[in-house]
Amino acid sequence: QVQLVESGGGLVQAGGSLRLSCAASGRTLRDSIMGWFRQAPGKERDFVALISRSGHTTDYTDSVKGRFTISRDNAKNTVYLQMNSLKPEDTAVYYCAADSGVILKMTTSSVDYWGQGTQVTVSS
Repeated sequence: QVQLVESGGGLVQAGGSLRLSCAASGRTLRDSIMGWFRQAPGKERDFVALISRSGHTTDYTDSVKGRFTISRDNAKNTVYLQMNSLKPEDTAVYYCAADSGVILKMTTSSVDYWGQGTQVTVSS
């Protein structure tokens, strides 16, 4: 069993930055591909970014490439999402996710564990 707890969300103006953190407990983080998803009101939960177990490989949805950076510290059992140049369309609840699969691709169906979510609101 894995428990994921996100932190770092909040209200920021367009162009600003936030760093989300996801602390894992119950199992070592290095056993899982880790990622972030987001869900805006009335919309589906969408993939944002993932990072491989070693941290050497990352992937992003097109709309955040060049602005967001995912990283992990396996020693601290924590995953981060640095979000820069935020836009109002980035407003959503952001969820940390853990996937024990072998394929380096995350979908809502492949995720084994979810965090409770943290709200990110970007004002224009």
